[in-house]
Amino acid sequence: QVQLVESGGGLVQAGGSLRLSCAASRTIFSFNAMGWYRQAPGKQREVVATITRGGVTNYADSVKGRFTISRDIVRSIYLQMSSLKPEDTAVYYCNGVLSKGDDYWGQGTQVTVSS
Repeated sequence: QVQLVESGGGLVQAGGSLRLSCAASRTIFSFNAMGWYRQAPGKQREVVATITRGGVTNYADSVKGRFTISRDIVRSIYLQMSSLKPEDTAVYYCNGVLSKGDDYWGQGTQVTVSS
């Protein structure tokens, strides 16, 4: 059973920063890829940033230059968010893909950016 647990969300003013963490129940290198997604009220879930087992990262255009995905060498990935905007307000989810069609989600953490 794979578990992903997010933490670090909260309320921040526009222009501020937050760091999200995702702790996995198994080594992160057992995943082909991991990433962060978000879902704002009334909108579909969208990808924010991903990182492959090999360390290749990808970002949504809307967060490039502001967000950074990283990982440690054991069980966690992170999302450093800077220059936050009100439109970044959403529930942020951690995702881990073991193989095609076999992926897992955390419970989500709320990020609210006030103007």
